[in-house]
Amino acid sequence: MRSRLATAALLAAAALGLAACGGSTSGAPTTSAPAGPTGTITVFAAASLTESFTEIGQQFEAANPGTKVVFSFGPSSGLATQITEKAPADVFASASTKTMQTVVDAGDAAGPSTFAVNTMIIATPAEPSEAVTSLQDLTNPDVKTAVCAADVPCGVAADALFEKNKLAVTPVTREVDVKAVLSKVQLGEVDAGIVYVTDVKGSGGAVNGIEIPADENVTTDYPIATLTGSANSVTAQAFVDFVLSAAGQKVLADAGFSAP
Repeated sequence: MRSRLATAALLAAAALGLAACGGSTSGAPTTSAPAGPTGTITVFAAASLTESFTEIGQQFEAANPGTKVVFSFGPSSGLATQITEKAPADVFASASTKTMQTVVDAGDAAGPSTFAVNTMIIATPAEPSEAVTSLQDLTNPDVKTAVCAADVPCGVAADALFEKNKLAVTPVTREVDVKAVLSKVQLGEVDAGIVYVTDVKGSGGAVNGIEIPADENVTTDYPIATLTGSANSVTAQAFVDFVLSAAGQKVLADAGFSAP
């Protein structure tokens, strides 16, 4: 009798085991939730984005604990060259669609999104030595004018500005990026510089801004994209999404950028 009871108990346990196995295979397969942003990313960004992207980076890190954003700011053309030469980076934010297209054509990025628009302005020293009130004044040979290098987006925009208004302006210097132009103006080494409206606003009154009428002015679009060589594509895409979000767009608007 005792032997039969033991055998029955063993059979019952075996049946329960089979039922448990059957339950695990007949139900829907379990899947883990996709990993959220974490770790460090490197963002190559145009020099004119220095202040706004620094703030956006801080907000992104606060919203995503465990992430860190390292920025490399500089002339878009130079950053594009570094990317196509395979410098390690995760995101590229350019001040020019043409410069971004260079990276896309090289296969280093795809599907860029325009996230902001910038406009040109004349910057003059806080205490100017020459009176500058309009673009026309820059044709005066006594007025020393600084612009960006011809292959840099802010230099391309300055040249387009002069061409559009049929002005013969001979810059005394062409600087590596817009921050270098702004520095020349702030130090009083030149009488005027063609920069972005965001640079004058970000200077905190260190330079004066002479607005250019809309019908005389030019603008430039700013595209952003994750890079195909990114070692942290999840966090890279999350940063791009944050720039395009309402929070990111507010920071850009406060800095003087226009919406795309």
